[in-house]
Amino acid sequence: MLEKTDLFEAGDGGYHVYRVPGISVTPAGVVLAYAEARLETPSDWADIDILMRRSLDGGRTWEPPVKVVDHADFGPGPANNFVTIPDRDAGRVHALHCHNYARVFYRVSDDDGATFSDPVEITDVLAEFRSEYDWGVCAVGPGHGIQLDDGRLLAPIWISESHTKAHGPNRAAVIYSDDHGASWRRGDMVPDTIPCCNETEAVQLADGRVLLNMRNTGEARRRAVTISDDGVHDWPEPWYDDELPEPRCFGSICRLTTGRDDDRNRVLFSNPDVWDTLDGSGTGWGERRDVTVRLSYDECESWPVSRRLQEGPSGYSDLAVLPDKSVLCIYERGRIEGGHTSHNRFLTVAHFDLDWLTEGADRS
Repeated sequence: MLEKTDLFEAGDGGYHVYRVPGISVTPAGVVLAYAEARLETPSDWADIDILMRRSLDGGRTWEPPVKVVDHADFGPGPANNFVTIPDRDAGRVHALHCHNYARVFYRVSDDDGATFSDPVEITDVLAEFRSEYDWGVCAVGPGHGIQLDDGRLLAPIWISESHTKAHGPNRAAVIYSDDHGASWRRGDMVPDTIPCCNETEAVQLADGRVLLNMRNTGEARRRAVTISDDGVHDWPEPWYDDELPEPRCFGSICRLTTGRDDDRNRVLFSNPDVWDTLDGSGTGWGERRDVTVRLSYDECESWPVSRRLQEGPSGYSDLAVLPDKSVLCIYERGRIEGGHTSHNRFLTVAHFDLDWLTEGADRS
């Protein structure tokens, strides 16, 4: 089973382009799909609102877009990097976002994303990093955060030493809450041994540890990973996952099943499946195309299953799992028009099951 729906198209609603999508499923099974709606230019620094669409039937139909963050409420510049964290214990959805890559805000929804509370600024949590890293640019996520087995809410972040509009150099870290969003604290930064680890997602492993999967600018052109016992402290030096390409693009990771609720552990990963380079010299970066979903049975040690979700120009993606264990992936999709490639024409949601992903090979 594979079904696709275009949720946002460049130009709709007066927005130049929609980018940086995210998706999550609330404890009640409502799907939230959200994106940066960039007004006049595709720039990261444009005036940007956050728009959301909800589905009450597992992604088959969608409510009209709703503006959940208006950049004008904060001043000129982008409302950026919207991230949600469903809270199964409290039955709520927590949301984090930035403004102008300089301030961080927290909101919560008690009605499955139909409405969100007024924003509460939590930039002071990130300010605690400045004593060891003098950042001038910050961002949460993007994509989604996670809730750990013990209830902890966890959101990866990145911060940059840039004090201009550049995003690098940068470092990866996390912020977290142990009281269902009432307060937030900073975790440790990831050691800076692979350059510019950023735009990170997290997954809790079957043994309780937490793995970060990170975009980076390392020469190996592979995804960077690191694992912490508690998801907050003592991140070891990251290493490359040789089976996951890094085309300098955000990718998503999430758990599909565990041995507790299924016969097997399964973890999903998605990003553009690009192994070659633009200039062929071995020093360039792969272009963004061919978004592919991979499956691991051994807690991200290997990725024996992969299937292309979208052929051609496609970029950022985010994954979520429905109560029936089918999967949703929202991703940037382009098209070739008149010999020219439009990389971010649509934000598309794909709905698929394990049978499609494994071509029937996994029938537990």
